[in-house]
Amino acid sequence: MGLIGKTSHVDPAEQTRDSEDAEHKGAAEHIKHPFADLRQKLKESSLYDLKVKAVHAKHKIGKWQNLVNPNHRHDEEHEKATDEKRNRIAEGHRFQSFAPERDGNKIKWYIDGRDYFHAVSVALERAKETIYIEDWWLSPELFLRRPPFTTQDWRLDHVLKRAAERGVQIYIIVYKEVNQALTCNSAHTKRALRALCPEGTPGHGNIHLMRHPDHNVFENAGDMTFYWAHHEKFIVIDFDLAFIGGLDLCFGRWDQMQHPLADAHPAGVENEVFPGQDFNNNRIMDFQDVKDWKSNELSKADYGRMPWHDVAMGVIGPCVYDIAEHFQLRWNFVKRDKYKRDERFDWLTLEGREGEDEDLIAVQRPKHPVGEYIHHPISPMNVKTGRPDPSNVQGTVHAQLVRSSADWSSGILTEHSIQNAYCEIIRNAQHLVYIENQFFITSTGQEQSPIHNQIGRAIVDACVRAGKEGRKFRVIIVIPAIPGFAGDLRDNAAAGTRAIMDYQYKSINRGEHSIFGQIRKEGIDPENHVFVFNLRSYDRLNKTPAMKKMEEESGVTYQEVQRAQAEEIMSSGVHGGAESSSSDEGESEDDEKEHFSSRKKKFEARRAAAGLKNDQVISEDSVAKNAMLGEKKVSEEQWDENDYEQEKENWVQEELYVHGKTCIVDDRIAICGSSNINDRSQLGNHDSELTIIMEDTNALPSIMDGREYQAGHHAATLRRMLWREHLGLLPAQPLDASEDPNAQPPDVCPNHWHEGDEWDKLVTDPLSDDVWNLWTQQATTNTDVFRHLFHADPDDNIRTFDDYQNFLPRNDTKQGHLYNKFMPDDEVKRALDKIRGHLVWMPLHFLENAEMAEKGLAVNYYTESIYT
Repeated sequence: MGLIGKTSHVDPAEQTRDSEDAEHKGAAEHIKHPFADLRQKLKESSLYDLKVKAVHAKHKIGKWQNLVNPNHRHDEEHEKATDEKRNRIAEGHRFQSFAPERDGNKIKWYIDGRDYFHAVSVALERAKETIYIEDWWLSPELFLRRPPFTTQDWRLDHVLKRAAERGVQIYIIVYKEVNQALTCNSAHTKRALRALCPEGTPGHGNIHLMRHPDHNVFENAGDMTFYWAHHEKFIVIDFDLAFIGGLDLCFGRWDQMQHPLADAHPAGVENEVFPGQDFNNNRIMDFQDVKDWKSNELSKADYGRMPWHDVAMGVIGPCVYDIAEHFQLRWNFVKRDKYKRDERFDWLTLEGREGEDEDLIAVQRPKHPVGEYIHHPISPMNVKTGRPDPSNVQGTVHAQLVRSSADWSSGILTEHSIQNAYCEIIRNAQHLVYIENQFFITSTGQEQSPIHNQIGRAIVDACVRAGKEGRKFRVIIVIPAIPGFAGDLRDNAAAGTRAIMDYQYKSINRGEHSIFGQIRKEGIDPENHVFVFNLRSYDRLNKTPAMKKMEEESGVTYQEVQRAQAEEIMSSGVHGGAESSSSDEGESEDDEKEHFSSRKKKFEARRAAAGLKNDQVISEDSVAKNAMLGEKKVSEEQWDENDYEQEKENWVQEELYVHGKTCIVDDRIAICGSSNINDRSQLGNHDSELTIIMEDTNALPSIMDGREYQAGHHAATLRRMLWREHLGLLPAQPLDASEDPNAQPPDVCPNHWHEGDEWDKLVTDPLSDDVWNLWTQQATTNTDVFRHLFHADPDDNIRTFDDYQNFLPRNDTKQGHLYNKFMPDDEVKRALDKIRGHLVWMPLHFLENAEMAEKGLAVNYYTESIYT
C-alpha cells in the first residue's frame, strides 16, 4: 500500500541484501563482544538496575544544560537529518504543511455544542480499539447530552469509563496551565480520569493521560514555557473517524442555536440544562475552583449565562491519518520531554512511519528505554476508513491538515502552515471571505509590531484588487464584542482585555496601517468591502413570584437548590473519591452534600405546599427561542400571576461568545480548526494548533452576485446555515438531538440544511442585495434594541471613559439587566419583538478617543506578545 508523504521504501531485493548484511554484522559483533552472554546476565542483576538509574539521573541533571543551549533538540547530526527530512516533506506540500492534500474525504460540519457533543457521544460509544483526545481543557463531568437529569449515562467520564472497560485504549493530552493565570485545573482532569478504573477493576490501565508543558524548574530547567498553550481540539477514534474544530470537551461549550441565557426552573430543578460549573458567564465571573465541578457561585435566579457559538467538523477518510500522526508526534514528544523515565507511558509507533521514518513522529529508542513500543493502529491499516491510501474514497472533499507547531510544543522546527493557508486562500478570493473567530489581531506589513501575522495584508490585497477591477467583493467578520475575560472594562484589572480589544481595532480600522487605512491608501473605500459584526442574545430568567415566595418561606435560596441538584446528578461516585486526600476531607464532603440535600428538601416542601407543579407554571423557563423562526412574539409570552413589574427584573442580555475558528471563501473553500486569527495561533512558535482546509469536489448549483455559480457543497451549505442561525431563520432546537441528522457522526447520515425552503433560497447568493439588506438592517435593529433596553456595551456612543461612566447602568443594577427599571413592561416586550437572531454591529468607534491599552505592569514590552 502506498502512503502519501512516506519518505522511505524498501524493495524485496534490498530486504535480501539487508538479511545477508545482518548475518555478517552478527559474526562481527560476536568477535567484538565475546562475552555477550555474561553481559546479558549482568543486565538481569541489581548492578545493571543501578547503572540504568545512574544514567537516567545523569540525563535528568543534564537538562540544566538546556538553559544555555536552546537549540539542544536540533544540534546533533541525527536531529539535523530529521529536521531536513521534515523540511523536504513540507516543501513538497501546499502551504508548506507536514500533511499532503488528500482526496476522498467525507466531512460533516457541526454548528454549536448540542449537535457536536451528541455526535461525539455516539462515536465514542462505538469505539473498539483506540481513542486519541487532545484538548486545551477537558472536563470529565461534562454532559454530552441534555437534560442531565435524564442523560447521566452520557457524562463524558461515564462514556470513557465504559470504553476503557470494553478494552479500548484511551490516550489523552491536555494543556497543563499556569495555575496563576487560568482556572481549567488540568490536575483535576488527570486525577479524575485516572481514578475511573481502579486497580483490580475492568479497564484498569487503559486510560493514559499526559499534561504538558511542565512548569517545574527543577525538572525541566530550560525547556519550560509559561506564555504559550497547547490549543488543539480534536479526537481520533479507531483510525476510522476524527473530529476537529473549536470545541473543547469542557464546561461552558454545550449550547443550542437559540442560545438560551436562563436556567431557573420553578417547576422543578431537575429540569436544569447547565448543572454546576457548566452554567457560566465569563464576563461576570470566571470559572471558580473547577475541581469542585458541582459548585457555582453564579446564581441562576439572578444572572444569565454566557451563550457559546462554535463550529467543528467530523472527518472520515484519508485525512484521519494525518490527524492521528500529529497526535502521535505530540504524544511521543511529551513522552521524551516529560515522561521519558516514566514506565506508565509507552512510545506510540505508527504504520507508515516505521524504520527510518519513525523519527518523523518523535519515536526514540534510547539505550535504556522506559516503557513499551505500542504499534498503531491495532488492527490492520488496510481495513481502516482513515487509511492514507489514494484508493480510499469515502467522500468528495479534497482536504489538507495544517498546523502551528514548534520546538517547545512538538520538538520540531517552526511550522506555520495555518498562516500560509489563510493568507494564500484569502488573497486569491474572488467574491466573499466570511470569517468567524474568537480574535482578530493581524497586521498589514512590518509596521504594526508587536503584531506580525500577515492575514490582514492578504485581506487588503484582495479588497484592493476587487476595488480596482470594479468587482463586488465582501469580507464579513464575526467576532466577540468583548474577549471572554471577567471584569469591568473600566477597571485597571481589565487592562489586558482592553489591550486585546485595542490590538483588534488597530488591526481593523484605527491608524494608517490598519486594514481600513491600507485599503483607503490605495484609493478604495474600505467600507464598501469590509464589515464587522458581533452576536448578542436575550432571555428572561424564570424567577417567578411563586419561586420568590418559596425562597422567603423556606429560608432557602434557589442557588442552594441548584447546588443540591448538581450534587445529586454530578456526584455519582465514578471518581472513587480521587480528590480527597484524607478521610476527614471525605467526611466533610459528605456533610456538605447532606447539608445541601436537606436545604433542597425544605425548598421542595414549600413547592408541594403551594401545589406548584409543571403544568401550573405558565411562564417559559427560557424565551431565547422567540428570536428564532416560527416562534411567537415575546409580547405574547405569559408570566405567572401577571406580576409584570417583577417580570421586568428578569430580562437579561449577554454577548453571544463567538469561539469558532472558521473561514469560508467564495462558497467553495472552508477552513476550520483550533486556530485564532492572532499571533498566538498563527506564528507557529507560540500556541500549538491544528486546522483542516476543505474544498468539496461535489459542486452545488448556486448563485453568486446574481449569476449562476458552481459552489462547493460542503462550504456553501455551512455558510448558509450559519447565516440563517445569525438571522433567526432556523427553528429553535429541542434539548434531545437524537433525531437530528446534523447531530450524528459523518458515517450515519449527511448534513441537512433545509434545502430549497424559502430561507435557503434567500441566503443562496451571499452577494445579493436582498440578503445583504436583510443582514445589515437586522443587525441595525438588534443593535438599537439592545442599546435602548440594556445599554449593552461596548457601544459606538462610548468614545471616552467619561462616556463609559455615563452610559452604563447604576451600580444597583445587576450586569446584563434592564437599564431603565421604570420602563413600562409592554414597551420592553414590544422592543424585544423586533429582535431576530443574534446579529449586531461591532462598535468600531468604541473608546476611540481614549487610551485603551495604557502601558504598565499588565501591558508592556515583555507582555505584549501574550495578548497578540
